[in-house]
Amino acid sequence: MFKIAPRTACIFAFDLLLASVSLPLAALLRLNWERFLSVQPILVEMTIVFTAVSFVVLLFARLHRVAWRFISVNDALLITSTVAAINVIFLTIMFMWIRLDGVPRAIIPINIFVLTSTMIGSRLVLRLWHERRVSKSSMELDGQKAAYVLLIGATDAAEAFILTNLRDHQKTYRVIGVLDSGQRPKGSLIRGVSVIGSVDELDEKFAFLTRRGMRPDIFVVADQKVRGEALQQIVDVANAHAVRLFRLPDANELRRANHPPAMRPIELEELLSRSEAQLDHFAMLRLIGGKNVLVTGAGGSIGSELVKQIAALSPDHITLVEMSEFNLYEIDRYLAGRFPHISRSALIADVRDESVIQHIFEKQSPEIVFHAAALKHVPLLEDQPSQAVLTNIKGTRNVADACVAFNVETMVMVSSDKAAHPVSIMGATKRLAESYCQSLDLEVDPTKQTRFITVRFGNVLGSAGSVVPLFQKQLAEGGPITVTHRSMTRYFMTIREAVQLVLQAGTLNYDELERGRIVVLDMGEPINILDMATQLIKLAGLRPYKDIEIVFTGLRPGERLTESLFQADEELVGTSYDGLQIANAKVGGHAFVRRLVDQLILTASSHNDDAVKDLLDVAISDFATRRAVMHRGEDEHSAAQHSEI
Repeated sequence: MFKIAPRTACIFAFDLLLASVSLPLAALLRLNWERFLSVQPILVEMTIVFTAVSFVVLLFARLHRVAWRFISVNDALLITSTVAAINVIFLTIMFMWIRLDGVPRAIIPINIFVLTSTMIGSRLVLRLWHERRVSKSSMELDGQKAAYVLLIGATDAAEAFILTNLRDHQKTYRVIGVLDSGQRPKGSLIRGVSVIGSVDELDEKFAFLTRRGMRPDIFVVADQKVRGEALQQIVDVANAHAVRLFRLPDANELRRANHPPAMRPIELEELLSRSEAQLDHFAMLRLIGGKNVLVTGAGGSIGSELVKQIAALSPDHITLVEMSEFNLYEIDRYLAGRFPHISRSALIADVRDESVIQHIFEKQSPEIVFHAAALKHVPLLEDQPSQAVLTNIKGTRNVADACVAFNVETMVMVSSDKAAHPVSIMGATKRLAESYCQSLDLEVDPTKQTRFITVRFGNVLGSAGSVVPLFQKQLAEGGPITVTHRSMTRYFMTIREAVQLVLQAGTLNYDELERGRIVVLDMGEPINILDMATQLIKLAGLRPYKDIEIVFTGLRPGERLTESLFQADEELVGTSYDGLQIANAKVGGHAFVRRLVDQLILTASSHNDDAVKDLLDVAISDFATRRAVMHRGEDEHSAAQHSEI
């Protein structure tokens, strides 16, 4: 039953030896020498019994499995409880046998202390010896100098990293110092490594260590809270001194490893991160929990994140609607692995197909619908306006009409900042999709109480069409990185944060969100695209324009230098939730909007792209004028670029 390997047999034998000598030692500590000699006969019998009990209990406790070099607090507690169990069982046996006549009962607590101390102490001595030996050998490994590491953040993760680094026989790092991030005072020690200063002193401490012959090769951020501007300062110092920069996993992951897990590079979103909005998770739970939820575009960047966060809110059923077979397979597989208990349906369907959408709603009976399916690539859609209309407008109309027909409680439509003062085909089609949902929301019908909530926001980092993955690919290929214009800016937000706010928008009640209004996410300040490209290069430990070229290519069709989240005539008001604003966007009556939408769809179905463009010019005020201005600006920019070359 208990198979003990030769290596652990020695540990078991040593523990048993300690147990056999602990009782006589405890008796000697309690009694004077004369009294000790007088109780020797009974003490010998007691020792035999104690050793036998120890043998059985140690066998069941399996202390031999505990690696001496890595003894922890939990291991010490296990040893203590095992010793206590041995003594309680021994005391019970001896009391029933001889009632311990003539033997002081104080020997038992003394023995608990003696045996616990010797068993823990012997292991601790070996651990300290091992860590000291490894620390001395860490300077050189196979004739190669270990990399000097400066930890940024005196956190639990920093302590766990130092410990796992000491345990690793193949260690290639030597931690030479820790910079305090508000956790521990200067001069304190973390596993023998000194806290040498604060994070604000990074540049000074780098110079100090360099003068002492310990120039850091790597900066490792150990504090998960270091983001945004604080992280940017660290990146600047690392880039100025050509030092590699990484971030540690969390402390729990480090503690589970016997060697340092792979450190990861700093990600761009960590530099751009803002303070997280305070969300009402209970409201989101009331919206989703126990409900039948349907998500269109479920395999896309936004759609898949919606599905993941919705699943975490315990819906009764999730219906995944996606046109891409592979994307649908991936998100369905994710749910099967992470949320196997949640009922789900994975359906290949095109939102353009009205009959299929009607059939899905009839069969699935959703209560909440998130409509994320859309075509979003601005330059591609400029030459294919019919395709943009059929997906972005017709697809939205089909889903919205199905919501009304099957009495869905709430439909949340995911829109885009390009719908505000649109100059592109993509933006125009999204604005008309917004208008259709707005007009339906305003149409008062006692028998059709579906609530339509439109959420408008800018770019999300890491999405399929985002500029960041393109930059990363170009960087991996050695450059150059292509930027359209020095002055181009965009609003950016992480996918996770955007989807959280979309879910929060779905919880807005009628008092805060009047019918026909549009919810606009607070995206913060727009970010310069050139600055983003420069940061990515620096994060890779390279120098812009020296190691990696940046090439300016000019605006593409449908692009403009800046985006706006709301139109000039849209009055913007706040809400009770951080990160959510409401725009009072103007819209015509539903009958008028529907006629316009139907005409556009009919024209697009005949693939008459020129006629579609003409109808968009009529449908959206000043659309043609803004596009003309944009194109003139593009031509002037192209000419300027040509003259510079």
